Amino acid sequence: MHSFTITGRLVDIHNKRIYPASITVKDGIITSIEEYNDVADQYILPGFVDAHVHIESSMLVPTAFARMAVVHGTVATVSDPHEIANVCGTAGVQYMIDNSKQTPFKIFFGAPSCVPATFFETAGAHIDAAAVKTLLDNPDIWYLTEMMNYPGVLYKDEEVMAKIAAAKAVNKPIDGHAPGLRGEQAMAYASAGITTDHECFTLEEALDKIAAGMHIIIREGSAAKNFEALHPLLKTHPEHVMFCSDDKHPDDLVLHHINGLVKRALQKGYDLFDVLRAACTNPVAHYNIPVGQLRVGDAADFITINNTESFDVLQTYIGGRLVAEKGRSILPHVAVQPINNFAATHKTPADFAVHAQKAGNSIRVIEAIEGQLVTNELIADKKVVNGNIVTDTANDILKIAVVNRYYPDSYVATAFIKNFGLQRGAIASTVAHDCHNIIVVGVDDASICQAVNALIDCKGGVAVCDGNNTEVMPLPIAGLMTDGDGYEVAAQYAALDAKAKELGTKLKAPFMTLSFMALLVIPSLKLSDKGLFDGTGFKFTDVEI
Repeated sequence: MHSFTITGRLVDIHNKRIYPASITVKDGIITSIEEYNDVADQYILPGFVDAHVHIESSMLVPTAFARMAVVHGTVATVSDPHEIANVCGTAGVQYMIDNSKQTPFKIFFGAPSCVPATFFETAGAHIDAAAVKTLLDNPDIWYLTEMMNYPGVLYKDEEVMAKIAAAKAVNKPIDGHAPGLRGEQAMAYASAGITTDHECFTLEEALDKIAAGMHIIIREGSAAKNFEALHPLLKTHPEHVMFCSDDKHPDDLVLHHINGLVKRALQKGYDLFDVLRAACTNPVAHYNIPVGQLRVGDAADFITINNTESFDVLQTYIGGRLVAEKGRSILPHVAVQPINNFAATHKTPADFAVHAQKAGNSIRVIEAIEGQLVTNELIADKKVVNGNIVTDTANDILKIAVVNRYYPDSYVATAFIKNFGLQRGAIASTVAHDCHNIIVVGVDDASICQAVNALIDCKGGVAVCDGNNTEVMPLPIAGLMTDGDGYEVAAQYAALDAKAKELGTKLKAPFMTLSFMALLVIPSLKLSDKGLFDGTGFKFTDVEI
C-alpha cells in the first residue's frame, strides 16, 4: 500500500480556517489530518473543479485535456459531450468515456439533452428521449446536460419533458442553458427541475435565476466571458455560484484554467473561502460527484500553492498520485484511434455566390460581439457586382457560409457578417456549435472555397487561407479534436490564430467566435446549413430585405 505524509497550511473551506497540518495519505485516501506545530511554506487546499466544460472545444481528447489542466490545479470537470454527440451520437459519448478512463483526472460526463440543438440545422446524429434514458442509466453518466431548448421547456414539449423526467427518475441533476431568460419565464424554466445556468450575461438576469432556485455558473471561456458582469455574486450569493470555462481553446489552456478565475476574484477583494467554494466545493456538492474535499476519508484530490496572494500552483494530486509539479504535467500522452462522420464533397467558388433577388437595397447582417455568444441583427446597404451581393471590406461586411458536412453535394447556406475585420482571404472550421458543419468567413468566394475544400480533404479541422495559400490544422477525431499532444496542438493552433490576425481580424479568439456563429439557440441572428436564422423569433429569415 502506497502511503505518504504532506505538511503545509491547510485551507479548510468547510470550517473557514487555515492552520498548519500534517496530512497522511494511504492508497489514495486521506487517513488522518493532524494540526502541526511548524509553519510550512506551502498551502494545501482541495483541487479545482470546472463546473461546465465541453472538452472537445479544447481540440483535445480527455486524456490530453487532463495533461494540461492538472498543471493549473484542476482535478475534475463536469463535462458535456454534446459536441461529439452531435457528430457521432451515443458512440461519440462512449468514446469520450472510454478515453477518460485512461487518466486519473476525474471527468464526470452528462447525457446530452439536445442532439441536435434544433431541427433547423443538420446534425450527424439524433439522441431522443429513449436514448437519453439509456444514457442516464449508465453509472458513468452523472447528469442531464444543458437543456438548450428552453422554449420546449416553457411550452412543455413532450420529448423535452420526457428527457427531464428521465433525469428526475434517477435523481441526477439537470443543467440549464437559457440566455436572457428573466422573471416569470426564468421561474417557469427552473420549476421544470432545471438547476443551473451558465449563460447569464447580466447580473440582473443571474439574480432572477437565483431567485428561481438556480445555481449560476460564472463562465470565462475563450470567446464567452461573463466574469466581469457576474462576480458580485461571490459576495451576495456564494452558496449559489460555481466557475466554468465552457469552451476553451488549447492556447488558452496552456495559460490558465479555473485558477485564473480564482486569482481574478481574489484580486477584486472577495473572501478567500467564498471564492474557493465556487472553485472547489460547490460543484462537488451540486453534482454529487466523488471528488475529495480534503477531509479524512476523502480521496486525496488536492493541490499545494505558494501563498494565497499570487496563488501559484506548486503540485496537483489526484487519488494520492502526484500528477503535476511546478508547471509540468506528469501525466503521459495516450495514443488514440479516431472516430468521425464526414461525407462532404468539394465545392466550387460559384457555390458561395449570393444572387441578388430583391429590388431593395438592404441586407440583414450578423453582428459578432467580442466576448459574447449573443449576436445582433444589423441592417446594411448591399453591395452588388454582376448581379451578386458581395463583401464590403470598407464597412467590414464579410461573407459567412455553412456547408453541410454529413451529406455529399449538399446545399451551401450563405449570409453576411460584421466585426471579423478580414481584409483578405478566409478562415474556416469544422468546429461549429452545435452540429459542427463547416463554417467559413471570408472576403472573396475563391478564398472561401479554398479554405472549405482544404477541410473537406482532411475531413475536419481549422484553416486559414491568405488569398493564395491555405494552412490547416487537421482534427481527425469527429472534426473536433486532434490525437496530438496538447502542448504541440496549442502551439500549432496559436500559429493559425496569428495567421488569421494577419488577415486583419481584431477578434481576440477569431476561431472560437466563428464556431458560435451557427449556434441557433443563442440570439439574435445566426446561420445554419439550412439558412439565416432569427434566434429571437426562432424562424428562418431572408438575407435580403
